[in-house]
Amino acid sequence: RERPDVLLDLGDTACCMGIDEAGRGPVLGPMVYGAAFSPVDKDADLRKLGFADSKTLSEQKRDKLFDVIKETDYLGWMTVSLSAAELSNKQLQKNKYNLNAISHDTAIEMIQRALSAGVNVTAAYIDTVGDQDSYQRKLSARFPSIDFTVCKKADSIYPITSAASICAKVTRDREIQNWTFKEQGFKSKTALGSGYPADEYTKEWLASNGDSVFGYPDLVRFSWKTVDTLLEQNAHPFKWEAEEEDDESQGKLNFQPVHKVAADKQGTVPIKTLQLPQSCSFFVQRSLHTVSCLPH
Repeated sequence: RERPDVLLDLGDTACCMGIDEAGRGPVLGPMVYGAAFSPVDKDADLRKLGFADSKTLSEQKRDKLFDVIKETDYLGWMTVSLSAAELSNKQLQKNKYNLNAISHDTAIEMIQRALSAGVNVTAAYIDTVGDQDSYQRKLSARFPSIDFTVCKKADSIYPITSAASICAKVTRDREIQNWTFKEQGFKSKTALGSGYPADEYTKEWLASNGDSVFGYPDLVRFSWKTVDTLLEQNAHPFKWEAEEEDDESQGKLNFQPVHKVAADKQGTVPIKTLQLPQSCSFFVQRSLHTVSCLPH
């Protein structure tokens, strides 16, 4: 899904790079970052190929231009797909990792990957996330040899960013179209729609496919307010109970391991001797393990 080495035979030829994302707002599916790069003197050629903001193009036109990108010998590209589960985990963890920070770090990762592959990136055009001035300063401090332009609608202004936008959008669309639910026994009851919270098909999918205990499949971003509200309204309430020590330096929850309980205590069995049933796939997929048991 990437060609970072396409320009290696050009030696030190100065290249420009564009970065954009698709799927920042949807409640379903991944957020995909796309990058494209080419020699700086190919700007006019890129314009002739007809690149434009992917959101303004039909699906058929995007697919056609993506094929053009893959077939053009002076164009390199790459994508990074951040799954709904990954986004949810990062945004809901104790030390919040917000969407802007995730986006910035992903762009930095892609620039570094291109440089490590031997691409001589001298200029980069990036669609802004958050404040464009602070974002540009952040990137310039990290890569001082690159001339950055960070602005709104970069995908509508710079052909190389338009190409990146198309890579991201087509990749995300195909991931959604070819999505296979890994949750055992789950069958989607309705069409997914676009994945945006305002989409009527997506609204219907969320209303029809929730589970009152487990919530939704990994396709869904649990960190979105739309999902939080639906779960509050329709899911069974629960409470996590834990014994918390006042340890500000560590900030960790401390649990009393069951196997430390005296084995001869009435009705108690050391956890190592228990024959536990096979875990539900929901827990296996999320690496969740039993940490306590009920007395006999």
